[in-house]
Amino acid sequence: MQRYFIELTKQEMDETPDFHITGEDVHHIANVMRMSAGGRIICCSKDGHEALCLLKEISKDHISCSVAEWTGENRELPLKIRIASGLPKGDKLEWIIQKGTELGASMFIPFQGARSVVKLDDKKAKKKRERWAKIAKEAAEQSYRNEIPEVKTVHTFRQLLEMAENVDKCVVAYEESSKQGETGAFAAELKSLPQGSSLLIVFGPEGGLTESEVQQLSEKGAVLCGLGPRILRTETAPLYALSAVSYHTELLRGDQ
Repeated sequence: MQRYFIELTKQEMDETPDFHITGEDVHHIANVMRMSAGGRIICCSKDGHEALCLLKEISKDHISCSVAEWTGENRELPLKIRIASGLPKGDKLEWIIQKGTELGASMFIPFQGARSVVKLDDKKAKKKRERWAKIAKEAAEQSYRNEIPEVKTVHTFRQLLEMAENVDKCVVAYEESSKQGETGAFAAELKSLPQGSSLLIVFGPEGGLTESEVQQLSEKGAVLCGLGPRILRTETAPLYALSAVSYHTELLRGDQ
């Protein structure tokens, strides 16, 4: 069943007998899916609740719906994972956002690392962010997420440091830790975090993080972690980390 995200809370949807879907989703429902009044879709409120909804009226600029029932389904990770990526080359960040959304990330923070080859001015950064946000929305619909991950504007490293102070825990995927054989820090941090905690995971661009950047993050309380004995590419490491989070918080605990 097709899935759409609504800019209303659960309470607002309950209080509005017929709410409206607008924007690009109107074209998708009416012209791509060719649905008609009486059809059913899944709608997710902006606070993450999922409802089975009935299509009441379809027009050129909006679609009228009503809630048939709330499903109670929640497909979000137990931890709020924020992925900070040093700006990589090409379309690698698009890949990270698409696949990272499928794997459950709640936020993406691109930042200008010292070794980032890509440099974006304000105009290009705005256009890129619009595309990244669209990729996140489409991936959230495809993977049956309850929420669309937030895609932040391109941050400076100083802004990233400020963000590191405003989460429950920050870890840095550091290749030197992997080279030195460190294997337990990431798992230990995951075990220490209660459900609902926010975890910021920082990844460098292709050239990695500089010693100065790592030191500054450490001074903000970040924990340096290896991600196994192999050195992963900048677009692979976030997906590995998210998969590890899912295994630890969902699959592993499901067997206990």
